[in-house]
Amino acid sequence: MTDIISMVPRRRVLAFASLATLTASWGQSLLAAAAPLKIATIGAGRMGGALGTAFAKAGHQVMFSSRKPEELKDLVTAAGPNARAGTVQEAAAFGDVVVLVVPYGAMPEVARDVGKVLATKALVFDVSNPQPQRDGDIGVKALEQGPGEYLMQLMPGVRIVRGFNSTNWNSIPKPTRPDGGKLGVAIAGDDPKGLEIAQGLAREIGFDPVVVGPLSVGKYLYRPSTFFNGSQSADEIRQIAPQLKK
Repeated sequence: MTDIISMVPRRRVLAFASLATLTASWGQSLLAAAAPLKIATIGAGRMGGALGTAFAKAGHQVMFSSRKPEELKDLVTAAGPNARAGTVQEAAAFGDVVVLVVPYGAMPEVARDVGKVLATKALVFDVSNPQPQRDGDIGVKALEQGPGEYLMQLMPGVRIVRGFNSTNWNSIPKPTRPDGGKLGVAIAGDDPKGLEIAQGLAREIGFDPVVVGPLSVGKYLYRPSTFFNGSQSADEIRQIAPQLKK
């Protein structure tokens, strides 16, 4: 695999996988709360590490991935007995749900190396945001096209849901507001079961998820933005949702 990690200075690459056993038919309900998921995260920076650790502590099996998995020992230890490390390819194969937390400049490599595998997953959770100053022409294209639509063009058949894009990584361990209420998290996607799983995962780690619309409005999910600052409640996010243009 091309060195995706070289595009993420001082960051590790994570993979986290989903349901211990996926239901045989996509027509059946996949509820995160019903059974432990195998979760693979591709991307091991602060956000990937925080999310993977939260999911592991919630009882899911998590695989953090890297070109050099042995360098993830500290992360695995901190995440607890439900966590392990592997290569990106191993993690992509392991997970029925995969979280993408790498720069958009690395997405074509992800698509080339594991895109066909990702198309078999119940959910690919896009937590990344395109940044032209970092990602160059790819970042520009992803913003113009819409991040979710860009990824679906790169990886046909992948069930993309965007979420946690406007959430600060350091709020993941304790997602509470100053008033003691839960932090809301905006989620956007087209696949009903992918949205169901994404909402269930968010609830399990203490967030109050709100589906703000189809994948096309996922372009508004970043921080800071006109709409989101990472500290809103679910009610505040619901008030924002009608303003998002599809």
